[in-house]
Amino acid sequence: MSTRLKELIDIFQEIAENPKKMVEKYKTEVGKEVIGVMPVYAPEEIIHAVGCLPIGLWGGKKNISKARAFLPPFACSIMQTNMEMQLAGDYDVLDGVVFSVPCDTLKCLSQKWKGKCPVIVFTHPQNRIIEGANTYLLKEYEILKEKIEKLVGRSISEDDLENSIKVYNENRQLVREFSEIAAKYPNIIDPIVRHNIMKSRWFIRKEKHSEYLKELIMELKKEPIIHWDGKRVILTGIMTEPIEFLQILKDEKFAVVGDDLAHESRQVRGDIPDIDGNPLYRLAKWWQNVEGCSLATDVKKKRGEMLINMYDRLEADAIIACMMKFCDPEEFDYPIYYQEFENRSIKNIMLEIDLEISSFEQVRTRLQTFKDIL
Repeated sequence: MSTRLKELIDIFQEIAENPKKMVEKYKTEVGKEVIGVMPVYAPEEIIHAVGCLPIGLWGGKKNISKARAFLPPFACSIMQTNMEMQLAGDYDVLDGVVFSVPCDTLKCLSQKWKGKCPVIVFTHPQNRIIEGANTYLLKEYEILKEKIEKLVGRSISEDDLENSIKVYNENRQLVREFSEIAAKYPNIIDPIVRHNIMKSRWFIRKEKHSEYLKELIMELKKEPIIHWDGKRVILTGIMTEPIEFLQILKDEKFAVVGDDLAHESRQVRGDIPDIDGNPLYRLAKWWQNVEGCSLATDVKKKRGEMLINMYDRLEADAIIACMMKFCDPEEFDYPIYYQEFENRSIKNIMLEIDLEISSFEQVRTRLQTFKDIL
């Protein structure tokens, strides 16, 4: 591995592991606001267009003590740890938080936010196939834009939005390119490295992430392709933290060659469409084009087919379902695509993901057994 490639990998790791540091750095160097973005989807381009830093709020490994007073114990651990962190004042550095509310727990949390910063809530329509959905979401985005403008005291022009769409589309394309190339270099881009590169895009401006990513792709292409004697897997689910989970994949020589994670590749599967008209309408059309996601109503249930196509194209050995504990939308999807895997004789396993977990030996044992089966 070249010295510069190692430096770039370390840069992505530093960003991914230190979101608070990235917030403070942005406020110091740029002097503008930082707005938190709750899972799963939000039009970050609007936040970017006004000069703010959108930062992802996906919880973290944290013991729960106070959050249980506001959320039931069966709320997913992303929301539990987010509640715990806001009660501890971790999010007080933010200037605002944007909520989409695709599930009951997010709706609940948006109403129970205890942080000092104001909350802005919008709703994605779930009947997405009709033109009325675009009209509705356009209005939601117009209201969101007005509230953000009022919050920071600056206006957003159409040119600002068009520029942000261009920046974000470029980043999406680069992340997709990275994912394809990284699959060829599992000896360098192990599960933790890959995750850090994907995760880091939540904590810095997309221009900077793209700049680092372009250089990393260029440096990676210079490396010789070495035969991989481990197993090649695809991950599906919401996310793959705590990091100890990824460490087990690395230890057991599982290479992540592709993913369908809401925290990672689902964010970049499609670009904002290049059509004439209001840029906010273009952002709304992106939502209409989302497929294969448990948080976006999909009557045709294409997720299994999409995963099988990815499995074939990337010549994977198996698919791992990373099931976020107490995530109802993901649990509803699982029986459908599981049966499709079984019908195709695709080896697969479901592992429970919980940010509160402290012991990982059961996960290790199951993955070791799964590897032996493969």
